[in-house]
Amino acid sequence: MTSPVTVPTIRPVRPEDVPAVVAMVHELAAYERAPEQCHLTAEQLDAALFGPEPALFGHVAVDAADEPVGFALWFLNFSTWAGVHGIYLEDLYVRPDARGTGAGRLLLAALAAICVERGYQRLEWWMINWNPAARFYAAIGATPMDEWTPYRLAGAALGDLAARATPAPTRSAD
Repeated sequence: MTSPVTVPTIRPVRPEDVPAVVAMVHELAAYERAPEQCHLTAEQLDAALFGPEPALFGHVAVDAADEPVGFALWFLNFSTWAGVHGIYLEDLYVRPDARGTGAGRLLLAALAAICVERGYQRLEWWMINWNPAARFYAAIGATPMDEWTPYRLAGAALGDLAARATPAPTRSAD
């Protein structure tokens, strides 16, 4: 006999959730075949989420014992064409044992509700092209944006370009 599926609850991340979220970020990196690239620490995530001017936000899916089983980390973006903010979903992850409980759909629904409540017109994210979650995203009405090519500056190329920046003019005291 199988036990009934418990539907998780979605709530904003709390400071006490940070270690579990960091662990799940590392699980996600391993799933995406790049564990050596993930260096996130609890201190970094805590500062990003709960520092003086947080620019990162998060929600967790929790089980009946209030233990995180999934998370969504996100931040605001801005569409110059639409003239409004949107949400960029940096990462969505549900632990394997909690998949099929609706946790992923509920996390996305919570972000969609924030968009609607605040007048944001877009909820966007990237997904690695081989991820089977593409079927899940299609089932909720998400469409891939294949007409745009993502670019990234990092490492030496980022440093090289930064070295070419013109220093900002200094203002003299009047």
